[in-house]
Amino acid sequence: MSHQLFVSLDGPKGAGKTTLLEAITKVLRADNKKVVRLCEKKSDPYRGETMALVNKFARNPTLDLELEVCKRLADSRAWISEHVLTKQPADCIILMDRWYPSDAAFRRMIPFAEILQLNIERKVRTPDLHVGVVTAPKISWARAASRSRGLGSTVISKLEEHVACTTAFEREVAHHDWVLCRNEGTIEDATMQVISEIYRVSGLLHPRF
Repeated sequence: MSHQLFVSLDGPKGAGKTTLLEAITKVLRADNKKVVRLCEKKSDPYRGETMALVNKFARNPTLDLELEVCKRLADSRAWISEHVLTKQPADCIILMDRWYPSDAAFRRMIPFAEILQLNIERKVRTPDLHVGVVTAPKISWARAASRSRGLGSTVISKLEEHVACTTAFEREVAHHDWVLCRNEGTIEDATMQVISEIYRVSGLLHPRF
């Protein structure tokens, strides 16, 4: 592969995205592919200031506050696009843990079409492959509850909110024709689905087929 392949994995909390990313990375590296794993949150130098706004929104949700959060996140992705993604090897597969599709799940008031436009205007890099990772809300809710950190969400605290964010996310996955990965079976099945999509988009022959 002579060019970068940029893949984002997004979805609601507790859908098993991190475990899936680890499994995908292991398989690709076993296939002698150069893989770089990045996390939007950890690559964002302005995340502290943005989370302060998110916490403020959680206490007093207003349209203006959520719009400011969306703008700040888009600004950060533009920064990552310019200062992080361009620094990665030219022949690697970049696996990004969350990107702008995740806003389709977590934003409450701003339509995703407006959020997408904010990212386009800022020239945020568009992934070559969008993967939406989902489970039935009760499954991901139970998974999150079993973790020591719990759901780990500032804006979602109730099952009905989690159901709403999952529904909203799945609607946008279908609307934008992103790849939907239902991570309710074995991790091997979900992994091979995404691996197959990566090889399809890259135009490379899958060594296992």
